[in-house]
Amino acid sequence: MAGEDQERAEATRPWIMRTYAGHSTAAASNALYRKNLEKGQTGLSVAFDLPTQMGYDSDDVLAHGEVGKVGVPVTHLGDMRALFEGLPLTDMNTSLTINATAPWLYALYVALAEERGDDVTKLRGTTQNDVIKEYLSRGTYIFPPAASLRLSTDLVTYAVTHTPRWNPMNVCSYHLQEAGATPAEELAYALCTAIALLDAVRERDELGAEELARVVGRLSFFVNAGIRFVDELCKLRAFVALWGRLCRERYGVTDEKLTRFRYGVQVNSLGLTEQQPENNMHRIVLEMLAVTLCRGARARAVQLPAWNEALGLPRPWDQQWSLRAQQILAFETDLLEHGDLFEGSHVVEARTREIADEAWAEVEEVLRRGGAVAAVESGYVKGRLVESAARRLRRIETGQQIVVGVNRFREAEPCPLVDGVELSVLEVDPAAAEAQLASLKAHREARDEPQVKAALAALLEAAESGANILPASIVAARAGVTTGEWTNTLRHVFGEYRAPTGVGAVALSPAGAAGEGVRVTKLGEVLGRRPKLLVGKPGLDGHSNGAEQIAIKARDVGFEVVYEGIRVTPAQLANAALEEGVHLVGLSILSGSHLELVPEVLRALASQGLSELPVVVGGIIPPADAERLKAAGVARVYTPKDFELNPLMEDLIALLEEGHGVTGGGLGRGDPQRRPLGRGACAEPGGGHTARSARGPRRAARGPRRGWRPARGRHRSARSRQEQPALELGSRLARTRSQRRRGGGGPFERAHGGRPARRPGAHDLRPGRRRALRALSGDGGAGRRSVARRGGRRSDPLLRLRRGLPRDHGCGPIRDRRGARRGHGHARRAARWRRSAAVHQGGRDGDPRPLGGEQGRPWRPG
Repeated sequence: MAGEDQERAEATRPWIMRTYAGHSTAAASNALYRKNLEKGQTGLSVAFDLPTQMGYDSDDVLAHGEVGKVGVPVTHLGDMRALFEGLPLTDMNTSLTINATAPWLYALYVALAEERGDDVTKLRGTTQNDVIKEYLSRGTYIFPPAASLRLSTDLVTYAVTHTPRWNPMNVCSYHLQEAGATPAEELAYALCTAIALLDAVRERDELGAEELARVVGRLSFFVNAGIRFVDELCKLRAFVALWGRLCRERYGVTDEKLTRFRYGVQVNSLGLTEQQPENNMHRIVLEMLAVTLCRGARARAVQLPAWNEALGLPRPWDQQWSLRAQQILAFETDLLEHGDLFEGSHVVEARTREIADEAWAEVEEVLRRGGAVAAVESGYVKGRLVESAARRLRRIETGQQIVVGVNRFREAEPCPLVDGVELSVLEVDPAAAEAQLASLKAHREARDEPQVKAALAALLEAAESGANILPASIVAARAGVTTGEWTNTLRHVFGEYRAPTGVGAVALSPAGAAGEGVRVTKLGEVLGRRPKLLVGKPGLDGHSNGAEQIAIKARDVGFEVVYEGIRVTPAQLANAALEEGVHLVGLSILSGSHLELVPEVLRALASQGLSELPVVVGGIIPPADAERLKAAGVARVYTPKDFELNPLMEDLIALLEEGHGVTGGGLGRGDPQRRPLGRGACAEPGGGHTARSARGPRRAARGPRRGWRPARGRHRSARSRQEQPALELGSRLARTRSQRRRGGGGPFERAHGGRPARRPGAHDLRPGRRRALRALSGDGGAGRRSVARRGGRRSDPLLRLRRGLPRDHGCGPIRDRRGARRGHGHARRAARWRRSAAVHQGGRDGDPRPLGGEQGRPWRPG
């Protein structure tokens, strides 16, 4: 009877109720956690800021504008101490939502528990530790996939023996749905990630069969619940069935307690709307029901977003409202008193089988391609997600998928909840970042430097030898090592990585884009070449879904698109704008750092002589901030309410037409041969180029250059931009000295004193650059021949993709023992060139041309 009573008690026990929270500083977040726990929250879900997620200290140059914005900064043990001040670690269930730096944050948490004298075997909680999905969705990865998988397995194998009640990995499919995954794709790619981890743990032979079974039992999942109620309910039932099948058939685990599908959930934030935001609370509640109604597939933990997250950071009251929704469902209704409400439903069972079959077929396809890591490196999974996201957006644009208040039922009364919108979201105090920097400085001055150096040396040795890095990481945490120092030590060993963008794999027919395509064609006739758009994501924000969809749509209506990918500095964006001769710059910033990053981009453009280049910005930007950006010189500001891409494209085209004197699809004022602004061109009618022109004055005076012959398969014959803009295939780096002497300019050239500047070529490189080019080609710097002579394997990471072809190429990892970002000489130059990698969309035919080193090939300095 006692066993039955315990089972009944567990069945009627409510799920863990969380809110995802953290901002400003560790002390401010601690105060927030205390209040939430007092309101009835039963678990903590810690949000870390982007520098912490990316392994940078708060005072790093790349952290500027991002400190404390989307989470709490944790740079050392002192921050962790302040974050959990007065909170009982062994009595709480704490979720650390962290991935690339998960071993380090776990080490800090364990070190804090040991410092307090707590029994670490009683620690309960979760490290998300799923870096695979970071390559596909959020972008907060650091190291190459294989190295990241090694770090994840280090954490798993250490935690399963030292903190047996801790979930060392939370396979996160949540962001896969945000990136566009269908229910079957979300299920499939999450299972593939779990397979990759468990296979890696089994291959290390550190754990026996019993320990491996415990690893299976401690693996948890974090899923997304969207608004399509039946699909989401059936997806979770299919998850339960396939996970049990996988555990039994692949890993031989039959204990039902260990094969139980344990998952937490956050309902879909992507579906929250800026228009009529009061509707979001109804969506949140309905999405919560999909993961709580079925006892056999009920979530173990639920965290709900706030109704106003499409407007900005939620306030404590907004989070309380979502918490109350959980409490009402759990404690006021009779939901927990009954068995599975949908057992035996023919509709539910049929849809569950359909999703399970489709998902398992996709699992087999990924395994056929070599598994999750190989599918990430090849760009296969990313391409599938980007295409699914594009199809979803097309359905909303065309009205096939109804979103209330967005594409239907738009007429509404003013919402009193957003009166004075600047007061209805949380504003992070800029002084919080200054306080964090002062605290970090004081910490460095007070610690024992010899002890820090010894701890970092031990960490480096463990990483290079293949030993588990967790013991050395915990020692480093006690010694006062910072997040940036821990990460940079591992960067010396593993390098950095840039994942494929996935945009080149999408070939959808443009919805309603015919008119825009005609206007772009006419505009191109006036400009003398196809209009070119630079899409950039400055800062550390890795949410690239919106930027990718803009790039695809702009390509479909006829723009040539330069997509720089995620984590690009303002200086790199300005440099790309100059080198590529773009006509328009579009910035996507979703981290709340627009007021810091956008002015930096504008200043960087001005320093390149491109102050007149129009800049548009998209993101979650309150109206007051939008006005400040426009006052600073931004031409347009777009927010989630501007989801319809056809009107957005019309606006961008109109912006260019206005700037270049084009009216009604024809010429406006000025000379018909007038050249476009940007790329240093002067604005006078018939304008020749100024001294800052990348082509140089002699190039402009001589007129269009003739085509060149392909040299040993390096590139196809192509004419000048003026004559044949769609076939702009010339490599940045693979140009001969004779062409440079003739003035045939290219993106890497600069004009100084009226002469084209020197640029790296096949036989005209300084030793450092020659080594860098060999390194970027993927041969480890061992090759003696110039990369430009290698029959198609070009050194430049720039990608020019042809329209409509289902292939994508990403840049391989940068390996640099001295740290790629802080390297010197050829290492630093190579890192800079790789970071400025672009995906060019344009052209009418031909193959995608990989100009970078082979995907996944390592680089170590020569």
